[in-house]
Amino acid sequence: MRYRKIKADSLFDGQTIREGHTLVITEDGLVEGIVADDDAATDAEQLQGLLCPGFINVHGHLELAHMKGRIPEKTGLVDFVYKVITERHDEKEVVLQAVANAEQEMMRNGIVAAGDICNNPMSLFQKIKKNIYYHNFIEVSGYVPAVVPERFKRSTDLYNVYAEFYATPSASNSLAPHAPYSVAFELLQRITSFPGNRILTLHNQETEDENHLFRNKTGDFLRLYEKMKIDHSFFTPTGTTSLQAFIPHFYSQQTLILVHNVCTTAQDLDFIARHRGPDLYFCLCPNANLYITGLLPPVDLFIQTQQKIVLGTDSLASNNKLSILYEMNTLKQHFPHLPYEQMLAWATINGAKALGIDNKFGSFEKGKRPGVLLIDPSYKNAQRIA
Repeated sequence: MRYRKIKADSLFDGQTIREGHTLVITEDGLVEGIVADDDAATDAEQLQGLLCPGFINVHGHLELAHMKGRIPEKTGLVDFVYKVITERHDEKEVVLQAVANAEQEMMRNGIVAAGDICNNPMSLFQKIKKNIYYHNFIEVSGYVPAVVPERFKRSTDLYNVYAEFYATPSASNSLAPHAPYSVAFELLQRITSFPGNRILTLHNQETEDENHLFRNKTGDFLRLYEKMKIDHSFFTPTGTTSLQAFIPHFYSQQTLILVHNVCTTAQDLDFIARHRGPDLYFCLCPNANLYITGLLPPVDLFIQTQQKIVLGTDSLASNNKLSILYEMNTLKQHFPHLPYEQMLAWATINGAKALGIDNKFGSFEKGKRPGVLLIDPSYKNAQRIA
C-alpha cells in the first residue's frame, strides 16, 4: 500500500496542536498514524500552516440557501422568523441551485460533515451525491395542541422519505423539535419518544423573549402569534426559563444539541446539572447571532462550567458565509483570550461526537478518514488537501 506523508509547521490532531510531527495517510485519505519527524522518511510533503481534521458544521439550513441577503440584519428574532416563514418559498430550480452552491461553499471551506435542518425534501437531491456526511434533523413544529397529530404525521412522512433515500448509515436521520416557542409539549413528547430518536437538536434561547414567554407569557412572541393568527390562549406559562421547561422532556440516553444559547444563564446550567437529562452539546453560531440580534452567547460561562461546545454556521439567510473558520474568527474577535487550539476541538472532535460520527471524523486517529485541512498561519483560510 502506498502512503502519503504530509508535514506542516504544526498539526492539530483533534485535541492538541503538535509540532515536529508528520501525518501519514493512504492515498484515499485513511489515517495510518502520526509520527515524529525523526521517524518520517524524507519524502514527506512540506507545507506551510497547520494540518487539521475536516470541520464539522453541527447546525445549518441548506434549504434556506436561496434566501441569502433577503432579510435585513438585526431585525430581531421574531421579525426574522416571520420573514423566513412567509418568504422562504421559491421556484424549485432556484432552491436546488442554491443548495448545490451552498454545499460547494462548505466543501471549499473544509466542512466534511454537517447537521442539517430539514423541513422539505429539497436538500435531499444534493445530499444523495454524498459529497458531505449529513445528519438530517427533520424539523417538527406545532404550537397549538390541536395541530399536533397532523404536524407529527407530516414530519414522520418526511422522515420516511429521507430514511428511504439517505439511510446509510441508518442513524443519519432523526426528528427534532424546532424551538420551545413553536412546539407544544404534547408534540415534544411524541418527538422524544419516536423510535430510534437518539440525536436531537433544538433552537434554544436565541432571544430573551423566549424566556419571557415561559416565565409570565409576555414578550415579542405574542406579536408573532398574532401576526400569524395563532391562538395562544391555551398556553399557561411555566414560571421558568424555556430551557428549564423543555429539558425534562428529553431522555438520558439521548444526545441533545442546543443551538444559539444567547440568553442561557448560570441558573439554567445549574438546573441542568441537578437533573439527569440528555447528553448536552452547546452549539455556537456567532455570525448568525450578530446578524439577527447583534448579541452573542455567554461563551466564557460555558467554558467555566465545562460545557461541551460545538460550532455551526446556521443558514445563508442569517450569515454571509458557510465557514467554520469564519465562526472561529468571529469568536476570536469578540473573545480574544480564546485559544485557537480550544476552538479547533469544538470544530472537529466535539462536533463529530455530537453527531455520533467520531468513529470516522474529528481527529487524526488510525482507521479514520476525517479529511485533511491546511489552515494558513493567519487562520484566515482553510483548504482541504486530502
